[in-house]
Amino acid sequence: MTMLLPRRFLPSISHLAAFEAVARTGSVTAAARELDLTQSAVSRQIKALEEQLGVELFLRERQSVRLTLAGDAYAREIREALRRISSASLNLRANPHGGTLNLAILPTFGTRWLAPRLGRFLAANPGVTINLVTRLSSFDFRLDSIDAAIHFGHPHWPGAELALLMSERTLPACSPDFLKRNAISRAEDLLTMPLLHLTTRPDAWERWFADNGVAFQSVHGMLFDQFATAAQAAIAGLGVALLPTFLIQEELNRGDLVAAVDREMESRERYYLAFPPERADYAPLSAFRDWIVSEARSGSET
Repeated sequence: MTMLLPRRFLPSISHLAAFEAVARTGSVTAAARELDLTQSAVSRQIKALEEQLGVELFLRERQSVRLTLAGDAYAREIREALRRISSASLNLRANPHGGTLNLAILPTFGTRWLAPRLGRFLAANPGVTINLVTRLSSFDFRLDSIDAAIHFGHPHWPGAELALLMSERTLPACSPDFLKRNAISRAEDLLTMPLLHLTTRPDAWERWFADNGVAFQSVHGMLFDQFATAAQAAIAGLGVALLPTFLIQEELNRGDLVAAVDREMESRERYYLAFPPERADYAPLSAFRDWIVSEARSGSET
């Protein structure tokens, strides 16, 4: 049986909300206005919190307040705790019967591949509500209110289990006009072209040249943090981008993008569903895991 924390370490939400508001705004007046309270009420709540904790949280200087070092550290923790409580309350209100799944997605994968398919999952699981948030890199599940995340990379995420989804193939793509304006017929020709790079895959072009037997000293070019912006830059004729074919199939079909050189490369990394082991049996996550693994491996069309 888990031991309950002493009451002195469990301040009331109203005291914590007043403290967080003053810490964030730097003003009792502004906090009172935000909380729809009087200044004296906010001051009393903060004083009561300090007395309960036995720690001075603010330095009072005439008509202003300033966080102490201890208060500043406490404010960071309390702000995150209040955010998580608020998020949990919103999730409960959105789905009072439970069944909420908080899923972290990679932006382009989420919009291009996952979102068009989600309707099938929701139709088969009508009691589940999915909330999507964007995460570009790994994080600690213990510190974030996320049930699972889409991960691209090697099969390694500290503290998480991974379910393999799919591999990918990338293609050097550019606009038709760019291809007309530049003499590109061999892989070597791309060394003299403006290349568009993804910050999350800094060595992708080096791998592509190596796989195609092209010797190079260094590879430079514009940097992008998302595939969507890199693809748009390529469509605008800014250069050649190395892009996953399954994420740009619409642009290829429309002719907005074409292969600069028809040499695809299979990425060494894979897509995974990552989740904390202790959440593995959570019904919405279990259902989503089974569905997305099947969906990814079937290669079904939307």
